Amino acid sequence: MSGAARRKAVRTYRARLTQRGFERFEVKARANDRDLIRLLAKRLAEEGPEAEAVRNAVKVAVAGEPAPAGGILAALRRSPLVGAELDLSRSRETGRRVEL
Repeated sequence: MSGAARRKAVRTYRARLTQRGFERFEVKARANDRDLIRLLAKRLAEEGPEAEAVRNAVKVAVAGEPAPAGGILAALRRSPLVGAELDLSRSRETGRRVEL
């Protein structure tokens, strides 16, 4: 493959990636993190709930963004105990007197 053909192939490949919403950029990191960064980039390029979970975990770990509001409530609503009619009230005893 000649130099001109190789450049054209790279150009068309990158144009197809751009049409799909991908962007090429450079990352500086330690050599021993190369495989980790490539694996992370590959996972982030995917679509679906697993990729979204990885994306959110990285955002929280790196950027320190708080978890979205309502996460605990949503988890409680998914609980298998929803509608189980549990009595969760507790007694209100005053306790004993203590002399200090």
